[in-house]
Amino acid sequence: MPEHLLLKSAELNKKIYLCIATEKDMHTPQKTDKPRKPVVGITHGDLNGISYEIIIKALKDNRLFEMFTPVIYGLSKVLSYHRKNLNFFDFNYKVVRDARQIMNNKVNIVNISNDEVRIEYGKTTEVAGRLAYEALELAVNDLKENKIDVVVTAPINKSGIHSESFNFPGHTEYFTNRFNCEESLMLMVHENLKIGIVTSHIPLKEVIPAISQELITRKIKILNDSLIRDFGINRPKIAVLGINPHAGDNGLIGDEDEHIVSAAVISTKKSGMLVYGPFSADGFFGTDEYSRYDAILAMYHDQGLIPFKILAFDKGVNFTAGLPIVRTSPDHGTAYEIAGKNMASSDSLRRAIYLAVDILKNRRMFDEMTKDPLPSGLINEFGNGKNNKKDEELNEVED
Repeated sequence: MPEHLLLKSAELNKKIYLCIATEKDMHTPQKTDKPRKPVVGITHGDLNGISYEIIIKALKDNRLFEMFTPVIYGLSKVLSYHRKNLNFFDFNYKVVRDARQIMNNKVNIVNISNDEVRIEYGKTTEVAGRLAYEALELAVNDLKENKIDVVVTAPINKSGIHSESFNFPGHTEYFTNRFNCEESLMLMVHENLKIGIVTSHIPLKEVIPAISQELITRKIKILNDSLIRDFGINRPKIAVLGINPHAGDNGLIGDEDEHIVSAAVISTKKSGMLVYGPFSADGFFGTDEYSRYDAILAMYHDQGLIPFKILAFDKGVNFTAGLPIVRTSPDHGTAYEIAGKNMASSDSLRRAIYLAVDILKNRRMFDEMTKDPLPSGLINEFGNGKNNKKDEELNEVED
């Protein structure tokens, strides 16, 4: 090979190596660094309910620290009170003022206040609502600053937390707003059962006016994308429920299913998604029909939540799909009637934590597998695959 071509080849290989090395240095930790375990932020919810009880029960097993590092957003004095009240003296934790101070292999609590707070089990109080909001806000800010990786929200009392600052029907709408998303999807998850809701926390009389072909289409798209990226399902099959009894019965019981729901199903099918329906909700859950699909889209809250809670019992998880971050919660409320009695099950909260960590790992894996394999430096250097002088020189060297 002529000397001038050898020099050009060496220079070219050097540039390629430098581009790859730079990209690797920017995005890949050094081999000597241990990968950071997922940091799970857990907001304390309503302190007059069962939140602290289920948090303590869910985090008692030290084997959890092998998978993630938990960070509670709450009050250390309240945590200590519940620990004593429930006789969980083997439960230990580290109090920190900032999430940067957290320690691995320990339960951490970011102390949001040193005030003396009166615990009134089973009551809705202004102070409990305010402190629930403060914990939520701090956790979201830390999530945005990458101090934590995911957030799991313990139950709140919606009337107690409602204020000028928290003017939302629930957590789902709050997170959608805080992360500047136009749309999200409340997705209930229990093992292979997944039910999304088109209209979540609105009165039943507002359901029909709120539903449109465009809204259903957007929710199907969010659900389909989430099943692929968050749950690792390559070609998900989605069942869509009808609005009216018997899915309208061919127009005899309303024409919304034919003109709105069916139109949305057809349009999403044309875009390549595997979408079926609309199905009559009563018959759909009355048999094992639901098990043939990767997810189900219900039209309104109770249409999806009643069968879900019957089938999932107290082990379901509420996941907000369509957000740039991962947020989960148990599928139950504050359970005021059993607060402070050591009767609450932590199964749903524990599963919410596990699911948040699993979704985070699935997203990272999906993003790694689908990212552009060529470093940006190569694209800029060689014109994004277009023929140019450098391409000709490279071809000459290869010849």
